[in-house]
Amino acid sequence: MSLSQTLAPARAARAGAAAADYRTVRLWLFAVAALILAMVLVGGATRLTESGLSITEWKPVTGVLPPLSAADWQAAFSAYKQIPQYSQLFPDMTLSEFKTIYFWEWSHRLLARIIGAAFILPLLWFWARGRLRGIGLQMLLPTGLLALEPIVGWWMVASGLSDRVEVSQVRLAAHLLIATATYGALLWIAVDLSERRRDAASKGLKWASGLIALLVFCQIGFGALVAGLRAGLIDNTWPLMEGRLIPADLWPQSPWWSNLYQDATSAQFQHRMLAYAIVALALAHAVAAARFLPRSGLARRAVAVAGLTLAQAAIGVAALLFVVPIGLGLLHQACAMLLFGMAVVHWRATALG
Repeated sequence: MSLSQTLAPARAARAGAAAADYRTVRLWLFAVAALILAMVLVGGATRLTESGLSITEWKPVTGVLPPLSAADWQAAFSAYKQIPQYSQLFPDMTLSEFKTIYFWEWSHRLLARIIGAAFILPLLWFWARGRLRGIGLQMLLPTGLLALEPIVGWWMVASGLSDRVEVSQVRLAAHLLIATATYGALLWIAVDLSERRRDAASKGLKWASGLIALLVFCQIGFGALVAGLRAGLIDNTWPLMEGRLIPADLWPQSPWWSNLYQDATSAQFQHRMLAYAIVALALAHAVAAARFLPRSGLARRAVAVAGLTLAQAAIGVAALLFVVPIGLGLLHQACAMLLFGMAVVHWRATALG
């Protein structure tokens, strides 16, 4: 028996052990991504219930506990009464009502801490055990984004504590996009570790899959601007805005590009237009994939992306027509994150083909 034949079983055993290590890491990455999805939804509920400014201090350690006594609750409520949102929007709020919005924001911050622990502690353990071989550099991106997220979150909250009755829509978009990018990065790395066979794809299909994911990412940012400007509460008709395809008062501010993030009508219009573009591209991509690679995993993924795109558009229209009730608003945000996640998975799997 040759030396290579003698060593073959040992090599196979090592390869099997490495695959098992990666399966564990992949499950961890998917689990953290699911937690981020949950945090985004809690953040959406916090925004829709006007709860985001209820906690006026950033206490990374001691803030893990809510007020535990009547005196603590009165102190927290008194701090909230000092900001413009209370005096201008909710001057008749009771302590009981304050507790409701406080718990939304506290739950959002608590979940963020849980995600930090669920990411950092296993990361250190996997690194110490040598289970991150080959992906160590890739892990720097989600690590950096998760470290940046609470800083940007407080920067966002601080924008609504003195001169405004709500947080800055630009900072809100930045906060959401960092969470979304972290979610996408975790899914990207998890797909990299998959052992599934890839279908060979043309350059056109690969480029289209990437473009869809990037456009959905941008659309999530535009959605945050719409939310921050309360643009979903105006022009509640579809497919027309103010009785026209292109509203008459589009881009009223100067310079024109400031309308993209400061004018409510313009924000809603650009959100609609990008939605149409994404739907058209996703449908064309699904048809092309099904035509050139029928019954393939790539075609099934492309159809799933197109289906989620149509569902998201329909939910968005319904939310608009019903003036963004909390349930439809959260469903719209949940579907957006699921669509982005599926688009990222599809993009990475297609690029590996």
